[in-house]
Amino acid sequence: MSNEQSVDSGRRGAIVATSVVGGIGGLCTALPFALTFQPSEKAKAAGAPVEVDIGDIKEGEVKVVEWRGKPVWIVRRTKEMLDSLAKAEPQLADPKSERKPSELTPEYCRNQHRSIKPEVLVAVGICSHLGCSPSGPFSPGVNVALPGADWGFVCPCHGSTFDLAGRVYKAKPAPDNLEVPPHMYLSDTRVIVGEDKKGA
Repeated sequence: MSNEQSVDSGRRGAIVATSVVGGIGGLCTALPFALTFQPSEKAKAAGAPVEVDIGDIKEGEVKVVEWRGKPVWIVRRTKEMLDSLAKAEPQLADPKSERKPSELTPEYCRNQHRSIKPEVLVAVGICSHLGCSPSGPFSPGVNVALPGADWGFVCPCHGSTFDLAGRVYKAKPAPDNLEVPPHMYLSDTRVIVGEDKKGA
């Protein structure tokens, strides 16, 4: 073997070795970069169902929990609050929750109360107009934005109003009722938000 062939062979070996090392280095660099696109444990947990103790909610009170980054209201309605639902119906834009039912109202909540148990409302507290969070519930006569002397929620951003079943009043900026998330009861005092009997 001549000196020239020996030099060429040495160069080829150096190029191969450099390519292998570079490839390994590239892989080591790419792996952490690719892993950054994997959802974190916190992100995975954000979409998980939330179990809530509702035994401490008194009549007329609201408990707010977070599910998928959204506020979820759990309201224990009084008899007076429940009686207001029928009274509000003529003034509502979608009293029977017929708009976007698969998105906004699970089949088991397509009733006047929009709930499994009449006395407990579970609803996402985000206005269907531009995503603000309504305030309330307000009792009759407390908030002038509510029609007549009705119970309800008022969105502070653009004045949309909702009854105590989360149904939007007519002629308001919000196009739809508040979302009722999938939920189910484990007992009289425990509810899971984000999961129903069908495992949704």
